[in-house]
Amino acid sequence: MPPEYSVEPADARQFTAQYDAFYSRFAAVYDRLVKYLPVWRSWLDNVLPCIQGPKVLEVSFGTGYLLTRYAGQFETCAVDLNPDLARIAFDNLLQHNLSAHLQVANVEHLPYPAGQFDSVLNTMAFSAYPHGNRAMAEITRVLKPAGRLVMVDINYPRNANPAGTLLTRGWMVGGDIIRDIPGLLSGFGYQITEHEVGGFGSVHLYVATKPG
Repeated sequence: MPPEYSVEPADARQFTAQYDAFYSRFAAVYDRLVKYLPVWRSWLDNVLPCIQGPKVLEVSFGTGYLLTRYAGQFETCAVDLNPDLARIAFDNLLQHNLSAHLQVANVEHLPYPAGQFDSVLNTMAFSAYPHGNRAMAEITRVLKPAGRLVMVDINYPRNANPAGTLLTRGWMVGGDIIRDIPGLLSGFGYQITEHEVGGFGSVHLYVATKPG
C-alpha cells in the first residue's frame, strides 16, 4: 500500500498563524525539550557533517540549538517566522559566545538575493510550511549553483515497518504536513541522498545538491 501523504491546507494563513501562536506560547518549553532530549538532539546533529561553507543559511532555526553547534565555523545567517523563538536563539548564541545574523522572516519570502549560500539547513520544520512548492522554490533560489540543501524531517519508513509508519501518521494527526520529500526535491532538479536516522525510520536526513 503506498504512503498516504497530507493535503496542503486550504487556508494557509490560518495554518501558519496557529503554528506561530503555538510556538509563542511554548517557546521556553520547546527550548528546554530540544536541549535536554538526547533523541531530538541526535536527529538534528546528523546535519553537522553535511554542511559545506563558507556561507550557510538556516531556515526555521527555532531556539537555535543547531546554531550553537556550527555558527562559529561558518558565515551564518538564519531566519525564523517566530520572534519569540528568535529572542531565545539570540540568547543561546550569546551564552556560547557565538554570533549569527538572525532575522524574522517567512520561508516563502527569504530576505536574500539569489545564489547567496553554499548550504541551506532545515530541520524538523518543512512539515509546518503550508505551501511546499513555494518554500522549496525560495530555498532553491537563495542556494548557489551546486549548493547543498540539508534537511531533517518526517516521512514514512522505506520498509513500511509498523512502528515507523504509526509514528509518521501520528505526526500527521498532530497537524504536520507529511510530504513526499524526495519527489519534491527531484522536481526541482536536486541530486539526493536519503538516510533514515531515527524514529523507527520515520525521521529522514536528506542531503540534496542543487543543479550546477
